[in-house]
Amino acid sequence: MDSFLLQTALYLCAAVIAVPLAARLGLGSVLGYLVAGMALGLIPAIGSHTQELQHFAEFGVVMMLFLIGLELEPRALWDMRHRLMGLGGLQVMLTLGATMAASMAIGLPWQTALAIGMILALSSTAIVLQTLSEKGLMQSPGGRSTFSVLLTQDIAVIPMLAAIPLLSLGENAITIAPDGSMVRAANEDTLSHSVSLVEGLPGWGVTIITMLAVATVILAGIYLTRPVFRYIHHARLREMYTATALLIVVGTAVLMSMVGLSPALGTFLAGMVLANSEFRHEIESDLEPFKGLLLGLFFITVGAGISFATLMRDPVTILALTFALMILKGLILYGLGTLFKLRGRDRWLFALGLAQAGEFGFVLVSFSLAQGVLPTGLAERLLLIVALSMLLTPLFFILYEQLSKRIAPAASPDAEEDITEQGTVIIAGIGRFGQVVNRLIQGAGFSTVVLDADLDAVTTMRQFGTRGFFGDPSRPNVLAAAGLETATILVVALDDRATALRLVRYARKQRPDLHIIARAYDRVHVYQLYRAGADDIVREMFDSSLRAGRYALENLGLNGYEASEAEMAFYHSDRASMRELAQLWKPGISVANNSEYVTRSRELNSDLETAILARTNKARGKTDTTPQEPNKPPNNGDPVKD
Repeated sequence: MDSFLLQTALYLCAAVIAVPLAARLGLGSVLGYLVAGMALGLIPAIGSHTQELQHFAEFGVVMMLFLIGLELEPRALWDMRHRLMGLGGLQVMLTLGATMAASMAIGLPWQTALAIGMILALSSTAIVLQTLSEKGLMQSPGGRSTFSVLLTQDIAVIPMLAAIPLLSLGENAITIAPDGSMVRAANEDTLSHSVSLVEGLPGWGVTIITMLAVATVILAGIYLTRPVFRYIHHARLREMYTATALLIVVGTAVLMSMVGLSPALGTFLAGMVLANSEFRHEIESDLEPFKGLLLGLFFITVGAGISFATLMRDPVTILALTFALMILKGLILYGLGTLFKLRGRDRWLFALGLAQAGEFGFVLVSFSLAQGVLPTGLAERLLLIVALSMLLTPLFFILYEQLSKRIAPAASPDAEEDITEQGTVIIAGIGRFGQVVNRLIQGAGFSTVVLDADLDAVTTMRQFGTRGFFGDPSRPNVLAAAGLETATILVVALDDRATALRLVRYARKQRPDLHIIARAYDRVHVYQLYRAGADDIVREMFDSSLRAGRYALENLGLNGYEASEAEMAFYHSDRASMRELAQLWKPGISVANNSEYVTRSRELNSDLETAILARTNKARGKTDTTPQEPNKPPNNGDPVKD
């Protein structure tokens, strides 16, 4: 027990140190776990026990596939079928075929070569999606195409896991006896196959039992989960939701193992069945922490299992194979991008972003090794190649950024619309912020032109009667078509901070007389927009926070007028201080490290509190003679206020 607790403490300590550091450096949490595992693997007392934790940690992969299935509604998959089957399917098949051919060319058996092709055809979902989100590239044509390929790869893992045992060359193979019954190796040590429902059955019996198991998962997901969760709900015990969600995953995995199928296949199927359930988000939130911890443990064990001795014995070959893999995948992806009409920087994003091997490669290597498909030495080399390609991924994104600066933006495959309207007001962004602004202005009788680069958002809003145009608001030709030269006001309501800044700078340069109203994320973004030339800047949460504070004051005993005066005192004082602090703000320096800014901010905060108190006391002295403001209803206990 003491040894287990010590090992647990060391694993957690390594993760706590390495993962946040990797995330802050922009390398992603997966690489942080791998580095933590590599460090632990260098400690003999720890590295020797890694294999014992491997089977336990692999359950994190099973849980990940369940959650992936939970996100994939059948209708959504059907809507994406062209990209999934076309772009994604071709990428998997072409990369698999190319790496398999290369492996067979150096003398490997076709079974081993096929397994290698499966392993190296996949890319890193965790690293790529996180990087695309951080850089605001998810909604670009290249980002959407990249997501489609990653989704196809995640789905492709399921048949890969099911096929690998059939390729077995070693002791763990599943064999068929002369009478047609299934027989497993006698020395197989995996606990997941200690009990079998199909061992010794004839072939037709195995088929029937397997089909019944799959049908059980589907029918239970459709008809049994809802009554069970309703029953749990009446118990009013929060932990029972978590226990039930874990029971679904563990029970499905056990059932699949007992009929000789991959546990991951069963849990993925169960997740898809539950994707339309009203309890989907509850299940997802309950399992997410377990998935994160177990998957992190899996990556740590993979990192600890990487053989540095193998790397040191032949570093040139390992590095050459890693770069050869990334170049090969990059060329295939670049060709597919061209075929599917990706242009310019979007094609480079697609090619460079997916050129690495992925975390599922670790899963398939471990599974292939356990099934006797890969020899130990080859498995160690593959683990090194997968890990090194992932470590190189941030460099490929840096290369993309350098290339994108020299390449003009390409037209979207979903070609931007011809903007046939011009208005007094241009609204860039049709999210929840821009929608409210647009409705208010149009309701007052003024014309607007709404632009957004998210085609789905534009299409959805048109269904509700809001006229919008698909196009990137930061592009000069789109702004010109929307009437930038004649507009009176530009409202910048974009989610992406960098794009908003770029738009404000361009609009101010083209139209010095244009009134620009911009949405800001925080104080630093306010300073940036102020210097870029915005006239009115609205912090996302500022006005709603003021209103919430006013409601609190009203319920603390102040009447509507007194609370409103305190609110207005805060508003005017903060607005004045923002202008002064914007002059003291220095780009590239944290406000906490700017001593002049910090000192003056403290002084202004003290002045603000004094101003609020003085104005509130003054209002309280007029309580008997001054009526409430006519447009502000008194607090009548209604929690929903405009």
